[in-house]
Amino acid sequence: MNSTNSNKNNMKNNMSKADRIIRVIIAVVLAAMYFSNLIAEGWGILVMAVSTVLLLTAFINFCPLYTLLGIKRWEKKSQTKISSSH
Repeated sequence: MNSTNSNKNNMKNNMSKADRIIRVIIAVVLAAMYFSNLIAEGWGILVMAVSTVLLLTAFINFCPLYTLLGIKRWEKKSQTKISSSH
């Protein structure tokens, strides 16, 4: 097995679509607050770091903290057909 395949297996999707959307919204709001000077400079660095992490995790659909805590919010939908009987 090559290293590319093993890296893909280690970073499985563990976020739902709702998680991703919420993370993007929070990141955008935090960035907007920072750039409109609503957050003091010292706190602004922390806020921008959090915003960057939220955007990155939403983009790659993987949250390392979820893995550490054993949280799995993403389930692959099964493709079973439901037959209707009349």
